[in-house]
Amino acid sequence: MDVLKFLFGIFGNATALFLFLSPTITFKRIIQKRNTEQFSGIPYVMTLLNCLLSAWYGLPFVSPNNILVSTINGTGAVIEAIYVLIFIFFAPKREKAKIMGLFIFVLALFSVVALVSVFALHGSGRKLLCGLATTIFSIVMYGSPLSIMRTVIKTKSVEFMPFFLSLFVFLCGTSWFVYGLLGHDPFVAVPNGFGCALGALQLILYSIYHDNKGGDTKKQQPSAEDNVELGLEKPHQSKQANGVNGV
Repeated sequence: MDVLKFLFGIFGNATALFLFLSPTITFKRIIQKRNTEQFSGIPYVMTLLNCLLSAWYGLPFVSPNNILVSTINGTGAVIEAIYVLIFIFFAPKREKAKIMGLFIFVLALFSVVALVSVFALHGSGRKLLCGLATTIFSIVMYGSPLSIMRTVIKTKSVEFMPFFLSLFVFLCGTSWFVYGLLGHDPFVAVPNGFGCALGALQLILYSIYHDNKGGDTKKQQPSAEDNVELGLEKPHQSKQANGVNGV
């Protein structure tokens, strides 16, 4: 059982890493143009918070036998922090101030959770606090592609919902869902079960609308490189931000 759990954890690490790295196309564009254009920085800051909380939750003194949760989310936290800093550097003054403020808030919130869990709680109480915080933000992160799914249904086109991105959301959620079940850990199983279900819905939508990849949406939407990376970003619309992979 432990070997099977470990294997699912390794597979979950691989698929999650793919998802964390998928926004590199967006940031390559931002660096080349030296401007964040209409992209939103909020999803990356929120994903950073999720990674920090998940990495903390997986530490042995918080949640024993979950070190694989810490390794991938620690890596994800570094990647997301780089994204956020790049975004802040190239963002217009008003957007820069907003994202910087949110970035500081996220670091402060994580610090409060970490300090309270260390100095005020022990054993099951510590695991409960960190587990609940991780679950909430994991669900928020997995729920962020709902806006794109709505767009797919409305336009009847999957142009801006790449197949492999949807596939890896499903595989990542499924891997960690099984990992959580095998470890009898609801704080891993529940949010990733949610992610597994949403990933499956994306694949179902893709199977329904896969023949419609262009159509009228090409006049209204940007190129495929500007689409939702990691299901976290609205493609080239207004500067309105939406919510937040991680585990």
